[in-house]
Amino acid sequence: MNDGNNYGIQKSFQTGIFQTQWKNSILKELFRKTIHLCSAFVPLLLKYYYWQTIILLFAALIFYSISEILRLKGKSIPLVSKITEVAARKRDENKFVLGPVTLVIGIICASLLWAPDKAAMGIFALAFGDGLASLFGKLFGRVHIPFTQGKTACGSLTCFFAVYVSSFAVCRSALVSLIIALTAMLVEVIPMKDLDNVVIPVLVGAMGTVLL
Repeated sequence: MNDGNNYGIQKSFQTGIFQTQWKNSILKELFRKTIHLCSAFVPLLLKYYYWQTIILLFAALIFYSISEILRLKGKSIPLVSKITEVAARKRDENKFVLGPVTLVIGIICASLLWAPDKAAMGIFALAFGDGLASLFGKLFGRVHIPFTQGKTACGSLTCFFAVYVSSFAVCRSALVSLIIALTAMLVEVIPMKDLDNVVIPVLVGAMGTVLL
């Protein structure tokens, strides 16, 4: 009887630990993707303050990079270092957290390469498509896609619908939005780690330029 009780207690303890880890993982992902979603405001800023926004993005990139280097050397920058620590994933522990760098680079590249409306499509695809795909995949994903390092069918479908809606809001073309959404979904499912932050907005902006 004691062995049975001990096993039950151990099982409950392990389940509790798993649930706590899952909850912490979801909260971390929610915090990270909130930052992702905030990039959706950039096209509005670019519309009225183009070069000022570009300069601010470059300044943010440089400031963040310096703060990360200092953080790794044990010198924290108030607020910035703390936000990085909270948002960092398991694979980023004790490393330079590259996600914010590629996020800003992707936004800058799309803004400089393409016309404002095409750049907006690319930035929205990054903000809503890539941003929501990971969050919904963690929350509701049950079917994992082979050879994608854990990506789920739910996450991919979320990416598709988010990109379709955001692209249609800009271009008002169902066909173009469909093509762009399919492309973004296929790119998002490729396990590129943080590089998809650059590839998605640039590629979507390029496709919008070609198709419209």
